[in-house]
Amino acid sequence: MPTLSICMRVWLRRFAYSIAALIIVPPATGAVYQQILLATERRANPMPGQLIDVGGYKMHISCVGQGSPPVILDSGQGDSYISWRNVQPEIAKFVSVCSYDRAGLGYSEPNPRPSTSGVFAEELHDLLHAAGVAPPYILVGHSFGGFNVRLFASRYRSETAGMVLVDSAHPDQQKRMPPQLNRLAKFVRQGKLLQFAEPIGIPRLLGDCGDSATIRAAECTFNHMRESTTELEMSRESASEVGAAGDLGDMALIVISRDTNKRLLDLPEELDKTRSRVWAQLQEELSHLSTNGALVIAKGSGHDVQNQRPEIVTEAVHNLVSRARDKSASPERGRDQKR
Repeated sequence: MPTLSICMRVWLRRFAYSIAALIIVPPATGAVYQQILLATERRANPMPGQLIDVGGYKMHISCVGQGSPPVILDSGQGDSYISWRNVQPEIAKFVSVCSYDRAGLGYSEPNPRPSTSGVFAEELHDLLHAAGVAPPYILVGHSFGGFNVRLFASRYRSETAGMVLVDSAHPDQQKRMPPQLNRLAKFVRQGKLLQFAEPIGIPRLLGDCGDSATIRAAECTFNHMRESTTELEMSRESASEVGAAGDLGDMALIVISRDTNKRLLDLPEELDKTRSRVWAQLQEELSHLSTNGALVIAKGSGHDVQNQRPEIVTEAVHNLVSRARDKSASPERGRDQKR
């Protein structure tokens, strides 16, 4: 199961408070409160980038920097483009880089199609071409985003120059993690119940709707909450799609794993040791998806490596960009030498 976003984990822990607040706060008052503050925050924190029509609905994409091959950043389950705020500006110093919101998340409009990684891969392909972002791409996927970019590379191999997996989900992790950690059904049920609270501003009222106005402007909406839960609900289908996709051949690949020596203090010690051991094995296996793969351990970092050790992600991307440029330049060098 892809790891829950920080915002959703907070909401789930404080679910009981949300129910209590629903009783106290009149729904009409809460709805007005939510809409006024959302509109105010969106005026003060305008959406970067642009909305692109991808066939009946619009998706948000934000590209900065110059140069090729362009780098495409795909966020974890329930996360918007903001999850890359510590990485994208650094990558933009040496190449063009785009973050985006999957349909229903952040500023993107909902998509009536199923919320599975197969759909997301096709959706991203349509978005990039509609936005005029030319391939080949360096794909970067965090957590659940790792599923999406793997399927993208499988279906559009000629348009993919390399891949960075940032503490990526593994299609077998549900089966191989200790059963005590399999709380998917519980999280889905609670996530659906929380959708009642979102339109009338309860998460915002409790201070559980992001730690900045920028995050709240993008993510404190009913659509974002609904899509976050739906992605989680469909995660087994996504895992199945990715498991059937096969390996990556000789594609340039860097797998970045969190530090499995870093304890999760809310778990019993033995259970946490088992979790860490299995996760390390899963990440090692991901690095062998390509004959040209490598594994990097982000020392001191938890799951959100792009925020806790952003320089490691930036360095990995720089490595693949340099390799792609060298590869594209080598035929020209050969022709020059023959002359």
